Amino acid sequence: MVVDRNWRCREGEIDLVLTRARLLVFCEVKTRSSNAYGSPAAAVTPAKQARLRKLGMRWIDAQQVRPASIRFDVACVIGRNVSVIESAF
Repeated sequence: MVVDRNWRCREGEIDLVLTRARLLVFCEVKTRSSNAYGSPAAAVTPAKQARLRKLGMRWIDAQQVRPASIRFDVACVIGRNVSVIESAF
């Protein structure tokens, strides 16, 4: 279930926040028109991953929730094709 979209704070933005039972999922969405310049997932660098982890903790603090577990996914959109890498980092 989608809980939040495009959540923003001073440090950045989380594209999607979803839940499944007590699992909280933060999902980064990357869109490309083709793979000509690399896959969308390649754009989620270690620095971006670190920032998303920090943003996830900020979201949890702001919402005052205590999930049983947390997962970070990457949704890759190329044209009309969508694939999701679960537990991407």
